[in-house]
Amino acid sequence: QVQLVESGGGLVQPGGSLRLSCAASGSILGINTMGWYRQAPGKERELVALISRSGTTNYADSVKGRFTISRDNTKDTVYLQMDTLKPEDAAVYYCYIQMTGRSGYWGQGTQVTVSS
Repeated sequence: QVQLVESGGGLVQPGGSLRLSCAASGSILGINTMGWYRQAPGKERELVALISRSGTTNYADSVKGRFTISRDNTKDTVYLQMDTLKPEDAAVYYCYIQMTGRSGYWGQGTQVTVSS
């Protein structure tokens, strides 16, 4: 069994910053891809950022230059530093991991609200 525990969401004003964390535990073996998706009300879940085990990153165009994904392989943890937040970034953010030969796993989601 795999558990993903997310933290760091909350309310922030436009232009502000938040840092999300997601720690994986349980039957963890060889995490390849880690990442973040988000889902706003009435919209489909969308990719925010992914990072490979070697550190290769991939970002949605809408967050390039503002968000930074990173990971600590010794802690099986992925981070998302979100700067210059906009109201359109408000959503539930979901952590995602994928291990060799296994399907992906999702976190429970953490709410990010961007409002003045």
